[in-house]
Amino acid sequence: MLNGRHDTITRQNEMYMKQCLLFYLLLLVSQVAAFAQYFPGRNWETRQPADLRMDAALVDSAVRYALSHEVNMDYDLRVANMKAYAREPGYSIAGPMKPRGKPAGLILKNGYIIAQWGDLQRVDMTFSVTKSYLSTVAGLASDAGLIASTDDLLGNYVWDGTFDGAHNSRITWKHLLQQTSDWSGCHFGICDWADRPPKEGGIDDWKNRKLLEPGTSYEYNDVRVNVLAYALTQVWRKPLPVVLKEKIMDPVGASATWRWYGYDNAFINIDGTMVQSVSGGGHFGGGLFINTLDQARFGLLMARGGKWNKQQLVSEAWLAQATAPSAANKSYGYLWWTNQEKELGNVSPGVFAAIGFGGNYIVIDRANDLVIVTRWLQDNAIGTLVELVTKSIR
Repeated sequence: MLNGRHDTITRQNEMYMKQCLLFYLLLLVSQVAAFAQYFPGRNWETRQPADLRMDAALVDSAVRYALSHEVNMDYDLRVANMKAYAREPGYSIAGPMKPRGKPAGLILKNGYIIAQWGDLQRVDMTFSVTKSYLSTVAGLASDAGLIASTDDLLGNYVWDGTFDGAHNSRITWKHLLQQTSDWSGCHFGICDWADRPPKEGGIDDWKNRKLLEPGTSYEYNDVRVNVLAYALTQVWRKPLPVVLKEKIMDPVGASATWRWYGYDNAFINIDGTMVQSVSGGGHFGGGLFINTLDQARFGLLMARGGKWNKQQLVSEAWLAQATAPSAANKSYGYLWWTNQEKELGNVSPGVFAAIGFGGNYIVIDRANDLVIVTRWLQDNAIGTLVELVTKSIR
């Protein structure tokens, strides 16, 4: 009698333990699901702002703001470039260009599209946003051991005369990535001194200027960025668009519509094959031509620390280096803009961005798992746009 009662209690206890175990397993699964990060497949899922604890009215205000603050720029970008760089000696368009579209953009929260405007499929020039893609190609080279250290001298990697001389021989990868090299020379027919020359003086002054010690002074200069692209092409021994496609754009599911161009005369011999050395922007034409959705995939990859699903495409260590403020300019890292000086609005200094001429932006807020892509926005409007979106997060 007692044994039977004991067996019954034991079975009840076992059943209770199993139920408890099942409950905790289900709880664990639900918690894992809650923290699992969403990555878009071929079709990108959307959510309402309220679904992700965002204020829908503020999000709508941000969209209206972007649409109402279109950049004042010719739609024919050849004309826009000629106007912008008219005072540069001998300025001419050396690579492909394309008329621009109307404002377009989207906002990602937790990987989901919570707002969008304009034609997201339209392929447009992205100008110096290209530089942040170039930075990522450098990061891939670093991760692969093709570049041992960004403090290495370029002359140890590229020995064809590009980094010869008392000044140029002291230039490192870091100097080019942070735009502090003051590299001196002409590259594919365009000289460094002719790119955004000072307002004072003339050609003789610019040609014969005193060269600054590498690493001490920041100067935005596309010729030197193109020298970086050339050096990376020498290291990779293949076209950089191929590297970007295989290592980044295909794994994140980008479309087949993007293109990365150099100048018409920028073909070099790599192991017996003529390949194009691409440009880091559209200052003289060329650069990255891409649609808004593909920009967002790249932005989401950066927001997730270089990881896409379970694959680490570019290392966290590189991303930390690339987005760290440089000594010469706190607002600039390795071809990425930081928010140390609040250029991106009165939001966290940890926010960073890829920025291109004409109001092209990929803004990344890793802490909030937030990405904003906007095209053809007035430059003085980006801070307000970012603030509106950030304030909408509850």
